[in-house]
Order: sequence, then C-alpha cells, then structure tokens
Amino acid sequence: MSPARGSPGVCFVTDRSAIGGRPLLEVVRGAIAGGAAIVQVREKDLGGAALLEIAREAVEAAKSAGDRCRVVVNDRLDIALAARASGVHLPADGLPIGAVRRCAGKRFLVGRSVHGLSQARQAEKEGADYLIVGPVFGTPSKASFGPPLGPATLRKVVESARIPVWAIGGIDASTAAELKSIPLAGVAVIRAIAMAPDPSEAVRSLRAALA
Repeated sequence: MSPARGSPGVCFVTDRSAIGGRPLLEVVRGAIAGGAAIVQVREKDLGGAALLEIAREAVEAAKSAGDRCRVVVNDRLDIALAARASGVHLPADGLPIGAVRRCAGKRFLVGRSVHGLSQARQAEKEGADYLIVGPVFGTPSKASFGPPLGPATLRKVVESARIPVWAIGGIDASTAAELKSIPLAGVAVIRAIAMAPDPSEAVRSLRAALA
C-alpha cells in the first residue's frame, strides 16, 4: 500500500493511552487533516463492540475528508470487515495471509509487521500487500521486539522487497529525516502523533521531513 501522493506517506497507528485524555476521534481527524495516508486502528485492550465503534468512526472520518486516507484495523479481521475498513494489518505472528485472502477477497488490503529480512521475504511470498518494518529506532512501544534494526537493515529490506515498505519504531520528524535516502512507502508513527498538541501539524512535519 503506497501513499496516494508521490512522496513518502505517514501512517498514524492509534494508541488511546498516549493521547492525554483527548477523544481518540479528535486525534484521528487531526492526523487525517494533516495528510496521513493511513490510519491503523490498534487498540489491543478493547473488546469487539468498543473496537468496532472506533473503527467505524475512523472509516467515517476518512470518508468525510474525501477518502484521501485509508483505514486498516490491527489484527482483527472480523472488525475490519464489519467496519468496512480498507484492510487489516497483521502482526508477525498473526493470521496466515492466505486465510485472510480467502475470507476478504483480493481487493482487501493485507499488511504484515516484520522484524527482519527473513520475515519480510516470507510475508511477501505469502502475498502481503505491504510491510511495516521495525523497530527502526528505539521506542518503548516496540521494546519487546528486540534491539532496533537501524536504517542499514531497513534499507536491505526495502531494496529486497517488491511491495511497499513502511518503517516504524522511534520515528519523529528528526529521525524521519535520517530515512530520506531510503525508498520507503512511508513511516508508521504512534507517539509522535498521539502525544502531539497538534496531531495535524505533527503529520505535516513528518511529511516535510521525508520529502
């Protein structure tokens, strides 16, 4: 999944615990207004009904903004289908891509998180539409996935892949600038947008750093 525009895009990965008590929909709308290409609804602690409500609100927010942004749901294929999202984003140990395809069809986007070159190659072989690779830099939200890969390993993944690759992990406007020479589809960001006083401006800053 590549961004609609020619330059690398920004994916906002939601996290209610990082938004300072604001309504999540307010932050999502801000990210979309700033030009986010993707919103990934990722609220692992929520039950089905509550998660579906958030996903539906995000889909409606994207539609209201002119469908410039696509919404995918982390892990939960059932919620993604029920919310009429554009796709599902699978963790590295998530559902088999082939099984998702059989349920959702060819037009449904299926992404996979990977944490190294071998996983990236396997996910592409299985038919992923795009990859999110990380953590590239150190970040609390990705500490369980091991030490940061760094830009050099990220570059190897991107250069070996034939599908769009997004980077995640410790990315803000300053670290995004370190990735400018790598032909990424874009960057996926949690805290730099979720914690920003102005999520819209945070997305614009990230896009400018990548341009």
